[in-house]
Amino acid sequence: MIIYDIVIIGAGLAGMRAAIESSKKANVAVLSKVYPTRSHSGAAQGGLNVAIDPEDSWESHMFDTIKGSDYLADQNAVEMFCKEAPSAMYDLDHSGLLFDRKEDGTLDQKFSGGASFPRNCFGGDLSGHKILHTLYEQLLKSNVKVHNEYTVTKLIIEEGVCKGVVAYDLRHGRFELIRSKSVILATGGYGQVFYRTTNDAINTGDGMALALREGISLQDMEFVQFHPTTLYGTNLLISETVRGDGGYLLNKNNERFMSRYVPSKMELAPRDIVSRSIQTEINDGLGIDGKDYVYLDISHAHQSGKFDITQRFPQIFEIAKKYMDVDIRENPIPIQPAQHYSMGGVKTDMMGKTEIEGLFAAGECSCISIHGANRLGGNSLMDTLVFGKRAGNTAAEYSINTKLKAMKSNFLEIEKKRIRSILSQEGNESISEIRKQLRETMSKKVGIYRESSPMKEALNLIKKLQTQIQMITIKDKSSVFNTELLDYIELEYLLELAEIITIGAINRTESRGSHFRNDYPQRDDENWLKHTLAKKCDDGSIDIKYDKVYITKYPPKERKY
Repeated sequence: MIIYDIVIIGAGLAGMRAAIESSKKANVAVLSKVYPTRSHSGAAQGGLNVAIDPEDSWESHMFDTIKGSDYLADQNAVEMFCKEAPSAMYDLDHSGLLFDRKEDGTLDQKFSGGASFPRNCFGGDLSGHKILHTLYEQLLKSNVKVHNEYTVTKLIIEEGVCKGVVAYDLRHGRFELIRSKSVILATGGYGQVFYRTTNDAINTGDGMALALREGISLQDMEFVQFHPTTLYGTNLLISETVRGDGGYLLNKNNERFMSRYVPSKMELAPRDIVSRSIQTEINDGLGIDGKDYVYLDISHAHQSGKFDITQRFPQIFEIAKKYMDVDIRENPIPIQPAQHYSMGGVKTDMMGKTEIEGLFAAGECSCISIHGANRLGGNSLMDTLVFGKRAGNTAAEYSINTKLKAMKSNFLEIEKKRIRSILSQEGNESISEIRKQLRETMSKKVGIYRESSPMKEALNLIKKLQTQIQMITIKDKSSVFNTELLDYIELEYLLELAEIITIGAINRTESRGSHFRNDYPQRDDENWLKHTLAKKCDDGSIDIKYDKVYITKYPPKERKY
């Protein structure tokens, strides 16, 4: 048995920021499925929204965020977030992060979708990568113990208190009990629920599913962000900042079609609107060569001498050339929408506290809620920094004022018994086939456009697959690096979260932000200006309740751009 003051699950931006902050006061460990610099945070390209220009203000950032959320964001949390963003930005800057700068040495900023001011700070198109490595440098300077290739399979919650975790150590092939005074979930999103996603293979919603199993509320899970511009065929991210630098969206007629949807914002409308616009063009047969993609063209900026694309967007230049043999200096990029982000997650307060004593959450796996029904580009990276720091500090304060609580049950043996039962299953079902069915169904029937009947069909299939998974035979019986067992565990997580997403989407009979229903195309504040809270009951059924949205400065009104 290993003992720490704080165990942090996940080594992305939120997890590392929490670790750096909490290690100032407590003995901290980070458990990560991958080496920290391989975390999916590194795939983020765009940048961070922060109001630091003298002509900008946190109030403007706050309003843009609330309007972008389709008024579902909690405004007290958004206000705090926007006020603390500059401090988080300067923390990074003083840590040596190389952001792009203007000729006078000040930080360069550009527009992102839904913003009324250019407040996006960036490091080329490698912002997430640069932040991840900068935080890892700071983590190495601390006394934090990092356990790589550890997958947490159970939260230890007893008598309403979180007392640690059980984790699978892949390298040594053993399950370990790790005790702690507190636990911080920082496991990122669940992108692998969907067939088309920008998310890495490791993004299987582990923290959300672990919390759900313990009867902890997941909030607003029906709100799934689909990024408008991902590379056709691979769904690798093509940053919103390409459009922020003047990129055009074009259909097969070479028309900048956003003029028909949001002429005031064009390509820089919020992501939910742009994704629906692109999908509508495709559905109406206006995709390129009749296929399910349109063009994103930034070549004019290079050819006019505005900037050198290979310097401004080195990663995107390489991605387009490598995977599609497209030179973006001369030709447009074939793009299509794909799942990108979860606005929902483990319900927390502004300090990262969950409903369970000693359990905290930060980053994409949490829901505070500052993103509401739709997140603005540039707000997620800042979210990880502001709330990673807050959760780390809160967990540290809790831990130094709390004794390690005794554990009455033998959770390690209970979990080992569950894993043995999985390894002893027999049947003809396939992990890959069940996963494929789930992901294709979710993309097709619980995607950008939704309707009651297809979503109910998806829910029925999910429940069927939850039964079929019990008929999978794990052929690999070894203990060290049993990736087949890991695939099974992650598939369980995906099926559980897909059920919550779909139930929430079926129940919400309105259209708001990323949740658009053809059968209920209007926003309905009278009945649906509220958060969805989903819990799993002891019998496996899902209990749905609702909670109020905090409105402070900006009463809801029609969302026009």
